Amino acid sequence: MSATPDTEKPITLTSEGTTAEHETTPLSKQYDTPLGLAHTTMRELKDRIKLHYDLASDYYLSLWGEHIHHGYWAPSSPDISKEEAQINLIRLLLETSQINQTPFSQPPLKILDVGCGIGGTSRFLARELGAHVTGITISSKQVQSAKKLSDSSKQYSDGEYIPLGPSSGQVRFIELDAETLGEYFTDDDKFDIVWISEALSHFPKKDLFFKNAFGVLKPGGKLVLADWFKDEGLTQEQFDADIKPIEDGMLLPPMCTIGGYVQYAKEAGLEVVGGPKDISQEVKKTWDISWSLIQNPSLWAFALSQGRDGIAFLQAFRAMRRGYANGSFRYAVMGFVKP
Repeated sequence: MSATPDTEKPITLTSEGTTAEHETTPLSKQYDTPLGLAHTTMRELKDRIKLHYDLASDYYLSLWGEHIHHGYWAPSSPDISKEEAQINLIRLLLETSQINQTPFSQPPLKILDVGCGIGGTSRFLARELGAHVTGITISSKQVQSAKKLSDSSKQYSDGEYIPLGPSSGQVRFIELDAETLGEYFTDDDKFDIVWISEALSHFPKKDLFFKNAFGVLKPGGKLVLADWFKDEGLTQEQFDADIKPIEDGMLLPPMCTIGGYVQYAKEAGLEVVGGPKDISQEVKKTWDISWSLIQNPSLWAFALSQGRDGIAFLQAFRAMRRGYANGSFRYAVMGFVKP
């Protein structure tokens, strides 16, 4: 389908009574590209994801800071900054998964942060909990950025722990395809927590991730998860209008429903300990802010230099807003435990 207003399907009103009409800007019209194309092979898609994060991580940092994930605006605090909202999402995940937030337990918690980006959440958990956090990402650029943001005073090798100031927390970062984590981490390298925020939607084999998470967790360990989902029971028309453009622009294999993740987790041997909690209304402001932040000619020019994927990614911001407005696109948090 086309991303231009005169060929888009009409969409429903948002809760504020506004339509998608205001989402079109001179920049988005100038760089218009059709969305909704199917991906080819999953191997090619994975390569495109790696390239995207290698190229775009510096822009993520400049736009959103060190935390590359949604913010959570609770009804009691609708006017907090995006930075505060991002921290609130992390705390909500800890609460939902019933993780004791008393810092500096002994021995230190061992946490695996899957799809760690540039390490913002890894560093937060290490400092707040006094934990030893291993962050993994498919992007070599993100590994280098994460190490530099953790301590720019010296060079660290990949996988070397970096102490974080006066706290007992430490972080390390490894370039790793998350689908191979079950092979990479040995029986002697088990974790108290596996953390994955807005990364699993990129994985072609989602059932394999839950099996791997079960394998690398200690007995009693927790899987903490936040992600994007398609709604249950969408018609083909709703899917084509709202979900296909997101899968295309955001480089996603077929999206799952919330219930699909719960089923995968149970089949892997995990038990639900919290959620799933649908917080779509509390996080959707993320994309209002994002759409305003990207109205910068140099950013669109950079995206154009990266080919169709760069432009499609920015245009997909509009599709995300539309999906939240229509209720076809969802966001949820949940926690699981290994018995």
